[in-house]
Amino acid sequence: MKKNKEFKKQDSNKPEEDVKQQQAASQPQAGQAAEEPADEEPAGEAASAAEAELAQMQTRLAASEEKYLRLAAEFDNYRRRTSKEKLDLVKSAGEDILKGILPVLDDCERAIQQLEKTEASTFEKEGTGLIYSKLVSYLKSCGLEEMQVLGSDFDTDFCEAVAQLPVEEASRKGKVIEVIQKGYTLGGKVVRFAKVVIGQ
Repeated sequence: MKKNKEFKKQDSNKPEEDVKQQQAASQPQAGQAAEEPADEEPAGEAASAAEAELAQMQTRLAASEEKYLRLAAEFDNYRRRTSKEKLDLVKSAGEDILKGILPVLDDCERAIQQLEKTEASTFEKEGTGLIYSKLVSYLKSCGLEEMQVLGSDFDTDFCEAVAQLPVEEASRKGKVIEVIQKGYTLGGKVVRFAKVVIGQ
């Protein structure tokens, strides 16, 4: 009888153990189900981090492109400026040389005028005229041009008044009536002002 009672006790405990085992088996599944949202959260964070990194890289790319365009524009401006400076340097160097030749040109003109007044030989006149014409043609090839101001209105941009003389004709007042020293331009720029007499 004792054995039967013990057997019955074991049988009565079995359903409780089965229930516990089932609960234990079901708990990991519930834990797994609870862990799945935890796995989704890091995936969402990774996506947002990737988007933030992409936006940052796009900002860097735009800044780099802007910097490149600015540098290219600055270099182009630098190249133009340096080429212009070189050209101006060459022009200014040529201008100084031509300015030094102008007094020689004035002397040639005065020599020709004196030879015309004196009884000089034809060879002397022709030789001096030949030298003068060659000098003038060379200076013209360099871009030097003589100002034609006689009879025109007095302009301070091209002329320098050395005297004023009274004139009877009203049409000659305020105009250049005599050129004391010729003026010249080089490439449109005045290299020597014309010294003139103005009518008043």
